[in-house]
Amino acid sequence: MTVRFAQCTLDVRDVGRMARFWSAALGFDVRHEDDGSAHLYPPAGAPGDVPSIWLQNSGGPKQEKNRFHPDLRPTDGDVDKAVARLLELGARHADVGQTGDEGFIVLADPEDNEFCVLKGEPRGWTPGGWTSG
Repeated sequence: MTVRFAQCTLDVRDVGRMARFWSAALGFDVRHEDDGSAHLYPPAGAPGDVPSIWLQNSGGPKQEKNRFHPDLRPTDGDVDKAVARLLELGARHADVGQTGDEGFIVLADPEDNEFCVLKGEPRGWTPGGWTSG
């Protein structure tokens, strides 16, 4: 039996600010919880396996590079346009030692959590399944 990602949880200092950024970036709906956290849900009509995002207050600043980060793909395939939009929303370019030849662009959200915008499908994957090579 295998498992799938159902939700991703991100520890943040400013739940409201991060909910605004990530909901705008992903096109997700926001529900603010009584405990101060926020839940971001995929929009109606999204595939059922799209994970939700839970933003919980960490109480402190990020300490080091994330050990786990999201890799995003633009829905229309236009990487430059997607990166420009994310920068307008408050992201910034991040240097984690990349050379510039990678198949992704590294950004950081307003609280410096790194994420990547992929320039194509993940290695070997197409909507029809895995390919060799």
